[in-house]
Amino acid sequence: MFKRKGILSLLFLFMMIVVYLLLKESPMTLRQEIDHSPKVVQTASPHMLDFDLYSSNAILVNLDENQILLDKNSEERIYPASLTKMMTVLVSIEQISNLQEEIILPKHIFQDLLEENASVAGFLPNEKLTLEDLLYGSMLPSGAEASMGLAEYVAGSEQRFVSLMNEKAQQLGMKNTHFVNTTGLHHPDHYTTVKDMSLLLQYALTNDEFRNIYTAERYSIQSTNLHPEGITFTSRMFQHMTSSALPGGEILGGKTGYTEDAGLCLASLALINGQEYVFVTVGADGNPRTEQYNITDAISVYSQL
Repeated sequence: MFKRKGILSLLFLFMMIVVYLLLKESPMTLRQEIDHSPKVVQTASPHMLDFDLYSSNAILVNLDENQILLDKNSEERIYPASLTKMMTVLVSIEQISNLQEEIILPKHIFQDLLEENASVAGFLPNEKLTLEDLLYGSMLPSGAEASMGLAEYVAGSEQRFVSLMNEKAQQLGMKNTHFVNTTGLHHPDHYTTVKDMSLLLQYALTNDEFRNIYTAERYSIQSTNLHPEGITFTSRMFQHMTSSALPGGEILGGKTGYTEDAGLCLASLALINGQEYVFVTVGADGNPRTEQYNITDAISVYSQL
């Protein structure tokens, strides 16, 4: 009897020690996560540039020096349109362990997108695709169905995926950003600033997979059950450029965006004289069928660095 009580006492003591250690470790774990949140710290250059731009809001950042070189209403609240998909792709990459895993694109995600006249990559309901296909389909042709497919795979629903997007925005110090969807379709509570978007892009470019997708001019998917010949995507930014060459360098990649409320948008990356620059603009006049003043602004600014 005594031995039995002794064993029970030892088990109880052991359980109490385990609980104590767990409780002790939990606050520490939380603090460590907070302390190691990936934040980019940008400082203003003492020699700020001033350009006459078509875009209403703009920011130019030297990535090598973390310096803001141009600031035009960079902290004013704006609508990001399809620049949103940079966050969608980043969060997806960080959540997916195997980009070659195949999924079936759900039929139900297409109905609302067609009603909203959203931009699409050209995938079809019930098409079998790799997650990598969806990442490129979301970034290059700005496919809303690709973004929705990623959200459903990663989080089970767009709403739950958006929670991950907002958590990531907080981690990155994007203090004036709030997402309500994965696509950038207009919503009054879906907003950001060009400064916040530059923080997002500056961090995202440290991820090799994101950088590969973001800087790709084109991407081809293999034969699928609904596209036996496959599909080739071309970056919307590169589609509108006769050349990516610049004096002393080149434009490496970019993500365009457009809604009536956001205007023409562009978040681009350039390498000039051995240094990398990010230039984020929104609010340029025009639409996808007019001159692309967002790209005009980027080429103009990069060419004078």
